[in-house]
Amino acid sequence: MERAIILGSLAARRTETAPQRLIGLAAELDIPAADLLVVAGHPVPAELLPPDRDARVMGRFAYCVSYCDHLQLAALEAFVRSLPRVATPEPSVQPAWPGRRPAETRFAAVLGALIRNRGFGIRELPFMGLSLSTLHGMVWRWDASPHRRQQLSAVAGPLGWTLPDLFAVADEPYAEELRPMLHCHHLGRVFAATVPLTTAQLIEAAKEADRLSGREDHGAWQPVSQGFAEECPDLP
Repeated sequence: MERAIILGSLAARRTETAPQRLIGLAAELDIPAADLLVVAGHPVPAELLPPDRDARVMGRFAYCVSYCDHLQLAALEAFVRSLPRVATPEPSVQPAWPGRRPAETRFAAVLGALIRNRGFGIRELPFMGLSLSTLHGMVWRWDASPHRRQQLSAVAGPLGWTLPDLFAVADEPYAEELRPMLHCHHLGRVFAATVPLTTAQLIEAAKEADRLSGREDHGAWQPVSQGFAEECPDLP
C-alpha cells in the first residue's frame, strides 16, 4: 500500500519531484527510472530509452516471450541481462509515439510513454485480450468508463507493473480480487530488461525464448489465449 501511495502522489504532483530524486526512488521501488520520470511528468533522457530497432523484430520477440511460463521467464530475463551492452548512437529524438493520435489526457500520456519506454508500438505489443482500436484509444484519451479496470488489468503485466501500482498511477480504485487478465508483471520484467538491446540481440533473445518454451512454429501467428497470470507466484 505504501508503494501505491508514493506512486499516486508522484502522479498527482507532477514535476514537483526532482529527476535525480526520482531516479534514486526508482531503484528503491524496483521500477525503471524512465517509468518513474514519466509518471512524474519529466522527459526521459536518451540514455534510458531503447536504441533504434526493427519494429517487426520487437513484435516477434514479444510474441515468443508470451509463450514462456514463470520459470522460463526468469531464465530468459537472466539470459537477456547477461548479453553485452553494445554502444549505440544516442537517438536524436525520442522513439515515436505508439498511438495514432497524441494523448489528450494525463494518464493516456503516461500509458503511451510507458509503452514507448520499452520500444513498443501498439502493434508490437503481445496479445493481451484487447483490440488494437481499444489500445489506440487508451493512449489517446483516458476517460471514465466501466471497462477501465479490465483494461488496466490487461496492460499492467506486459509493462512490468503490478496492478496496485498501475491503478494508483491511473487514479483508479483497486480491489484485492482483481487479477491480471493474461500476463503478470514477470512478462513485463523481461521486456524492461531488453530496453538496451539491439535488433540483432533481440533476434538472439527470441530464439532463446523459443528454446526455453518449446514453442512449435506453425508458420502463423497464434496468440497465447490464456497466458500464465493465474500461475503467478506473487498472487495468493
